[in-house]
Amino acid sequence: MPAPLDTGFVKGAALAAGFHRVGVARAERLDPAPLERVLAHGWEADMAWLGTQRALRLDPAALLPGARSVLALALSYGEGEEPEPGEARVARYARGRDYHAVMRRKLKVLTARLRERDPAARTFASADLAPVMEKVWAERAGLGWVGKNGCLVTTDLGSWVLLATVLVDRELEPDPPHADRCGSCVACLSACPTRAIVAPGFVDARRCISFQTIERRGAVPEAVADGLGPWAFGCDDCQTVCPWNAGAAARCDPELRARPGQRGLDLDRMLRLTLDEYRLTFHGTALARARYDGLLRNALLAAGQAGDGRRLEAVRAHLESPFEGVRAAARWAAARLALSQAPRSARDEP
Repeated sequence: MPAPLDTGFVKGAALAAGFHRVGVARAERLDPAPLERVLAHGWEADMAWLGTQRALRLDPAALLPGARSVLALALSYGEGEEPEPGEARVARYARGRDYHAVMRRKLKVLTARLRERDPAARTFASADLAPVMEKVWAERAGLGWVGKNGCLVTTDLGSWVLLATVLVDRELEPDPPHADRCGSCVACLSACPTRAIVAPGFVDARRCISFQTIERRGAVPEAVADGLGPWAFGCDDCQTVCPWNAGAAARCDPELRARPGQRGLDLDRMLRLTLDEYRLTFHGTALARARYDGLLRNALLAAGQAGDGRRLEAVRAHLESPFEGVRAAARWAAARLALSQAPRSARDEP
C-alpha cells in the first residue's frame, strides 16, 4: 500500500531529482505589501502580469485548491571564479542550456516520484513561468534570504541559484524561515551601474540592465544604455560584489555550465547575425529569451559602449532595420562611435 508523503521522503526525492537545496514552508497567503509597493511605484516596468496575476501570486490555494505545503527548490549555476569576457558579457545563468528546460525535467521527475509514493496527492510545479513568488517561498522555507539586491542569497551557494517550487496538498513539516544575513553591507546598491536598486530588496525594472536587455521589447532607454558597460545579456554586477559569493561553492548543474562562446559574445559576429544564424546558434539557450531583434539591439549597444570606431560601418548598416529597437540602438551606437573618432577638440566642445 502506498505511504502518505512525509517531509523526509519529499526532501530526499527532490535531491535525487537533481536539485541542490530543498525546504518546506506552509502554504499560506502572503503579505501583499511588498508587491503592492512595487506596483504603486511602477517598478514592474512592462511586466504587467505582476498586477494582473496579483491574486494568484499571493495565495497558493488560488493555484492549487487545498494546497497545504510549498516545496522551495534551488539549483546552483555557480562555476566558481572565472575570468569575465570583456566586450559583450553574458550573465552567468544564461551561459548554458535554458534553465527553464533543465528545471522542468527535474520537476517532472520529482512530481512523478511524489505521485508514485502517494497517488492521491495533488501538486503544482513551476520554475519562473507561473505566478509564484519563488524568492519569498525560498526564504520562508529556510533556503536563504532575499538580499538587498533582490536576489535570494544562500550561505553556501551564494546567490548563484535558480529557484522552483512545488505546491502540495499534503501537510509537511515546515522548516524555519531564514534570517537576513546582509547586515550593514550595501555593496550591491553602490555596484549597480544604473542605480536600479531603489531600496533594499527592491529593484526598479525600468532601470535594470537585466530587464532591459532580456525582457524589454523595443528600444532600451538612453539612461540605461549609457550605463550598460560591457553587458550584452543580463547583468551580474550586484551579485559579483556580494561577499556571500566570494566563497560560494562551485556546484554547477552540468547542463548549466557555460558553453563555448556563451561566456561572452563575439561582437563582430553579433553585428552580422542573421535570423537563421540566431535560430541555429541560440535555440535551447536562455539567450533566445531576448529574441533575434533583442540580441541584435544589445550587440549594437555593446558596440557603442566598447568604442571601437572600426565597427561604425557595421553599426550604421542597421539604421534602417525593420525593428524599432534595433534602429534606436544603431543611432545611439553610431553617435557614440562617430564621437570617438572625432578630433579631441571637437569632442571637448560644449
